[in-house]
Amino acid sequence: MASKLASDFDEQFLTCPICMLHFRDPRVLPCLHTFCRECLQVWATKQQPLECPTCRTRVSLPDQGVDGLRTNFYVNNLLDFAAVKKGSEPGVPCQVCEGGRDQTKVWCTDCAMLLCESCTAIHRKVPVTSQHELEGREGPDRLQRKRHCHKHKSQELVFFCESCNALVCTACTVVDHRPGKDHNPVEISTVAQRRRETLQGLLEDVHPRLKEMQASVKEVEKKMSNLNPAKEAATDQAKAYFRQLANLLQKREKEILSQIDDQCRADGKALQTKKEAIEFELAGLTSAQTFCQQAVEHGSDVHILEVGNQVQTRVETLLAKQLDLDIESNWSEFQFVENTAVKDFKDEVETLGGLKTDVDVSKCGVVVKPAVQGFQCSASLTTVNKGGHACVTHSRAVTTNMKDPSGESVPTKLQMERGGRWEISYVPMVTGNHRLEVKVNSQEVAGSPFDVTVQDQDTPVLTIGQKGSGVGDLDGPLDVAVDTGGTIVVVEQGNQRVQIFHADSGVCLGGFPVSGEGPYGLGVDSAGAILVTSLGEDCAIRRYSKQGALLNSVQPDCLCPSGAAVLQDGRMVVSDSAQGACLILEHDGSLIRDIGEGYLQFPSSIAVDESRGVIYVTDRFAHKIFAFDLDGNLALSFGRQGENDGEFESPAGVALDPAGNVIAGNAGDGRVQVFEPDGSFVRNVATATGKSARGVAVTPEGLYVAVACYKGHCVELYRYL
Repeated sequence: MASKLASDFDEQFLTCPICMLHFRDPRVLPCLHTFCRECLQVWATKQQPLECPTCRTRVSLPDQGVDGLRTNFYVNNLLDFAAVKKGSEPGVPCQVCEGGRDQTKVWCTDCAMLLCESCTAIHRKVPVTSQHELEGREGPDRLQRKRHCHKHKSQELVFFCESCNALVCTACTVVDHRPGKDHNPVEISTVAQRRRETLQGLLEDVHPRLKEMQASVKEVEKKMSNLNPAKEAATDQAKAYFRQLANLLQKREKEILSQIDDQCRADGKALQTKKEAIEFELAGLTSAQTFCQQAVEHGSDVHILEVGNQVQTRVETLLAKQLDLDIESNWSEFQFVENTAVKDFKDEVETLGGLKTDVDVSKCGVVVKPAVQGFQCSASLTTVNKGGHACVTHSRAVTTNMKDPSGESVPTKLQMERGGRWEISYVPMVTGNHRLEVKVNSQEVAGSPFDVTVQDQDTPVLTIGQKGSGVGDLDGPLDVAVDTGGTIVVVEQGNQRVQIFHADSGVCLGGFPVSGEGPYGLGVDSAGAILVTSLGEDCAIRRYSKQGALLNSVQPDCLCPSGAAVLQDGRMVVSDSAQGACLILEHDGSLIRDIGEGYLQFPSSIAVDESRGVIYVTDRFAHKIFAFDLDGNLALSFGRQGENDGEFESPAGVALDPAGNVIAGNAGDGRVQVFEPDGSFVRNVATATGKSARGVAVTPEGLYVAVACYKGHCVELYRYL
């Protein structure tokens, strides 16, 4: 790979992704991305914790900061090679005398400089530089800058101390790394060969994985290339389907309109015939009425006698004639009838057609998370294809419906996440059993509808442990912490051990015994290591891996280390309950400063808000929380002894939520309270089982508060946000 890059490398290998200029002192992050040292230093001041600008991987810098990162010497070689290539071009000056533009240049690998012919000759004569390696226009593999010892500047690094994992020079092997029990210097070539073989083995493992990933990319590209044809085919089918439905509706509309027209014509004709018959009889009766009225009003006696009988007979005949004057009995007004109501048809329309995907509804799974009244709660759905793998589908394929105990609907919101995972969120306003219905492609997933028990805010969503000494049991839990991965770490007084639990299920993930007479407090550093403070004659701060290996032990100058917190840079803050003070310590336990003397009586737990530079300390005897800045100055204190809101009964545990609010647990009565950063009371979270909240911790996203219930021999999780 190096030789290939040597022949055809381009500017991308020489350009820093941050400043977009040629690398200056290139440094490699643990994720193997390279940046200028100065660029990384600026980047680190803007971002805590530091993330790689390219891949966004979180990075833990060494104790020396950016300066402690490895130099990318291959990039330096490429830069040197670029300089040599440029030096071969006409008009490029010597980097020593700034002349010799028309001369051939050579490269000094020791000085990392281009030299003209004159300077090269001098370089070879001067005793100090006479042994320097001078190269012509070679590949980057030949232009290897020599590495010199930081302590012995003139000495080249030619040995590797395996005990110290450090490159050393010949002088170092005589002074600081003399071969023996503590040091084992070996020639670099020997160790490098072993490392090269190890890396070669890794490369052999990488190759099939790369092929697998490349094949996967091609498969994804193939799927992507099929998207538009599939879309066009599905679109054409959908349009044809709905055109048929529309045609059927239009045809039915025409039929109904035609029936209306026919009915109107038939009824019109019948009514016209009826009208004509009645009008004919009306005319005869009207005429007889007129004649009769004239005879009565104007006829003489003789005239009356002459026509009277005739008029009487005519009128009586007309009146006696049976006429059909009942219109309603022969015809009723017609109207259109909705055999299917629009509302019902709308419901039916929503089921007309659908999008068939590869989702196998029988294999889809739903996980219902603990639900608490008044909080946003959620369940997760994973859509799975027929091959049993999580797969993506369109949002309209998934429908959810929730009912509370009274049958009222609870609004739900569906949010698609990565890889076929969906979050179903809702806010229940009442407690009790709710029913959650989940459908994919109009089919209910297995287990639907799901029973969701909504609890009140004072009920723990999860209780971990019970009194005992077995795996997962707890005996007098004194403190609790949550690591960056969200697992819960608990230290027990009775069993003198640490146990680690899964935050969602409460399943014990492991545990280990701890040294010391009386384990007391917990802390978790940015690397995931667990700090345990212990009281008694062998009091110390011990740092363990998650597997229980003792990494190191610090015995600071304190009588009774209780609470502990770890800063991002690895410094520690420890409370000394015996001396009534807190100590800020270096990584190795050396004292930086003590704080709180004269204020603190019995400091217990510690929480640090590094963004604001504030240390919060609970004081069990003073029944207060004190806040100091990192220089040891008192910022504020709040609380007093009592049972009312904002008052304390022997405050023990303390933690900070993502907004910087202070969460405190009382060892005396078990209340867990929330305060603003200035000490203003906000609310009560809950009262711990056994009424003794000795330790509190907040999950990374701030959803839950974990409480170590000392007398209840358990850890309880309460909904917080």
